[in-house]
Amino acid sequence: MGNCWPKPVDDLPSTNNIKPTTIGTDNAQSTKNKIINTRKSSSSPSPADLGGEGGGGDDDGQTVPPSGQIIGPNLKLYTFAELKRATRNFRPDTLLGEGGFGRVFKGWVDNNTYSPSRVGVGIPVAVKKSNPDSAQGLKEWQAEVKFLGKFSHPNLVKLLGYCWEERQFLLVYEYVQKGSLESHLFRRGIGEPIPWDTRIKIAIGAARGLAFLHTKEKSVIYRDFKASNILLDGEFNAKLSDFGLAKLGPIDGNSHVTTKVVGTYGYAAPEYMATGHLYVKSDVYGFGVVLLEIITGLRILDPNRPNGQTNLVDWARPLLPNKKKLRRLMDPRLENQYPSNGAFRTAKLIIKCLEPHLKLRPDMEQVLETLEQISTIQMTPKDLKAQTRQEQRHGDGRSLHHH
Repeated sequence: MGNCWPKPVDDLPSTNNIKPTTIGTDNAQSTKNKIINTRKSSSSPSPADLGGEGGGGDDDGQTVPPSGQIIGPNLKLYTFAELKRATRNFRPDTLLGEGGFGRVFKGWVDNNTYSPSRVGVGIPVAVKKSNPDSAQGLKEWQAEVKFLGKFSHPNLVKLLGYCWEERQFLLVYEYVQKGSLESHLFRRGIGEPIPWDTRIKIAIGAARGLAFLHTKEKSVIYRDFKASNILLDGEFNAKLSDFGLAKLGPIDGNSHVTTKVVGTYGYAAPEYMATGHLYVKSDVYGFGVVLLEIITGLRILDPNRPNGQTNLVDWARPLLPNKKKLRRLMDPRLENQYPSNGAFRTAKLIIKCLEPHLKLRPDMEQVLETLEQISTIQMTPKDLKAQTRQEQRHGDGRSLHHH
C-alpha cells in the first residue's frame, strides 16, 4: 500500500454539538489572494500570479491556465511525457489511491537525478495527477508546491518535483511504503494490529510535524489533519501529507485568519466550523481526534455503530476521564498489552486537545512533550496480570494462531 489521499469534504454537515453558521459560503477576507492565473494564453504566469497565502478551498470559478512554472522552490520540473514514462502511462495497476482532485500512481525515478526510470530501477515515487479542468484542484496543487516545496522535515512527506503542462498538473512525492495510518487502524486485513508503542511513536511523529509547521517564523495551519493524511514509512515513522488546504497563519498581531469552511467533517474544530475563523490551535483539535482514533481503533464517524456512539468524540468524552471506563474504549486488538497509566495519560491529553474553548488547548509543542513522556511509561505488574488473563481467555485459539 502506498500513498493515498482521500477526498476532503466541503460544505460540511452539522451535528448536535457542532453547528456551523453558513457552511460552504465564502467568509473570506474582502481582498482575496490571487492564486491562479486567469489569462487564457498559454504563456507561463508570473511569480505574482502564484503568490498569496496558499491553501485551496475557495473555488471562485477562475479558469485554469494550460501551462505554468513555479518560481522559487528547488524542485525538479517534469514534462508530462516524463511522468507518463515513470508510471507506464498511468497504468491501472500502478494506481495507489484516489483523492478529491485526482489520482495517485506509483512510478520509478533515478535515485540521483530523479529522472524517469524503468520499474524496479532507482527509487519508487508517488505521482499525484489532478483533474485538468478543476480550478479548485489547481489551487490545492499550488498550495502543496508552495508549502512542501519550501519546507523540509523528517515528519513531512518529501515533494520531489512537479509538472504543469497542457492543462495537466501533477506532483511527485517520495513513496511511503506502509501507506496511511487510516488503512492500518480501520481496514481489516492490512497487516498485524499496531502495538501500543508503535501507536505512540506514530502520534509523536505526527505531533513533531505539526509542531514544526506551527513554530515557523510564519506559522502554517494544516487545516486537514486526519488519519488518511498521515503516511507511514517502513519503520512506522509518521509523515504528514496533502497540504492542499494548508494556510499561512495569522499575521500583524491577528489571532486568526478568516476563510471558507473546508476540510473533513469530524476533524474540524468547532470554532472554525461555526465562524470560519481559523486558529493555529484549530489543528490541535484535529490532532486530539486522531489521537482518540489511535487508542480506540475506531473512526471518528461511523453510522453503523449503536445509537449514541456514531460520533466518537461525543461518545468518548464522558468516558475518557475515568480510568475504569476508559478500558471500554481501548482498541481490543491491543489485547491489554499497553500500560494503563500511559493510556490514561493519553486520555487526559485527548481531553485537553478537544477542549471546546481553544485558549484552553495546549500548543503542539506541549502535546509533543507530553507524548514523549507517555512513551517512557512501562506496563506495571497489574497490567501484566490483565494481559495474562486476556491470553488465558483466548486459550488454545492463541496457540493455534502462533503455530
